[in-house]
Amino acid sequence: MWFGACTSSIGTWMQIVAQSWLVYKLSNSAFLLGLDTFLGGLPIFLFSLFGGVVADRFERRRVLLASQWIQMASAFILTLLVVFDVVRIWQILCLSFITGFAQAFGGPAYQALIPTLVEKEDMPNAIALNSIQFNIATVIGPSLGGVALVKLGDAWCFALNGLSFLAPIVSLFLLQIRFIPQPTTESIFTSMKEGFRFIRKQGAMEALIVLSFCMTLLGTPFRTFLIVFARDIFHKGPETFTTFLSVMGVGSVCGALTVAWMGNVRNKGRAALTMLICLGAGIAGFSLSTSLMASYILLFLSGASMIGVFAMVNSLVQLIVTNEMRGRVMSVYNFAFRGGMPMGNLVMGWLVPLFTAPVVLAMNGAALIILALYFLLVHRRIATL
Repeated sequence: MWFGACTSSIGTWMQIVAQSWLVYKLSNSAFLLGLDTFLGGLPIFLFSLFGGVVADRFERRRVLLASQWIQMASAFILTLLVVFDVVRIWQILCLSFITGFAQAFGGPAYQALIPTLVEKEDMPNAIALNSIQFNIATVIGPSLGGVALVKLGDAWCFALNGLSFLAPIVSLFLLQIRFIPQPTTESIFTSMKEGFRFIRKQGAMEALIVLSFCMTLLGTPFRTFLIVFARDIFHKGPETFTTFLSVMGVGSVCGALTVAWMGNVRNKGRAALTMLICLGAGIAGFSLSTSLMASYILLFLSGASMIGVFAMVNSLVQLIVTNEMRGRVMSVYNFAFRGGMPMGNLVMGWLVPLFTAPVVLAMNGAALIILALYFLLVHRRIATL
């Protein structure tokens, strides 16, 4: 399962590199670059709550399989559009939306499936190791994507991404563990309300959901707009862009390994907020840097901090929720966590032409520091976990 997820993540990152470069090359527009990412995340914002109910009502392995098949088909369709030289921006945007739709149902199922594979006391380690596979992909994927983009062309990146979904599909067929949902006559909306009621009863859960949305709203556009820094600030090509992603990915792997090494550590909330301050400082520092070497160092530190705070917050949510409510609660978490990404990218795509990328990113970094200090010093429910 771990190998299959890692393989598909590598393929996905290869496509992200090629698709970002293709959109920017065809449009020369930071807004459309942000819009593409926004449309990829919008279905998660719209449908992940329904996806959580589906994850609690249906066999999670089958939901994941359907998600993988749809994402594979989207990658191959984009490959054919590029090969026959008929690709247009609107087609890329539509395929991003379809892929996001599949992820809106696959994400809650995957998040709910992971804890059933390990004991509760090992959950922080498992979540951190799961983060490692994603961030190994952010190291290898952009590097392979950069080579394929420069040497073979963007069509190969999309085709290899499509083939990469074979590994998780085979892994899911081989998986022996099954989730057998309890029969229910409740409506979908009643099930959704139960999930919200559970969250309201848990004092710190609401704060964690708000924190998840805000940190992705302000933090994840950083990765999307690295291409603008590579091309327009440092006046480099796709090699520098992929190096940026790889350096950040190496930092993310180190951050995830650190969280896994820490294990079921005490004061997780305080540690997560400290990492969020480091993330804000790293983003602000990178946005003001005029040296490539300094930018690489700050990207490494930002990557380590980003995955550290993401993994720690995810662990806190998973440890609070019960198994019968896991799909619905994780869908709300996914709704907040993934919903902040498209919103942040769209807003930043609108602001960058007005204020420049360095100014907007510096403001994002400062806002992350203020957010962390608020939860650390004022609203202390997270800090006490």
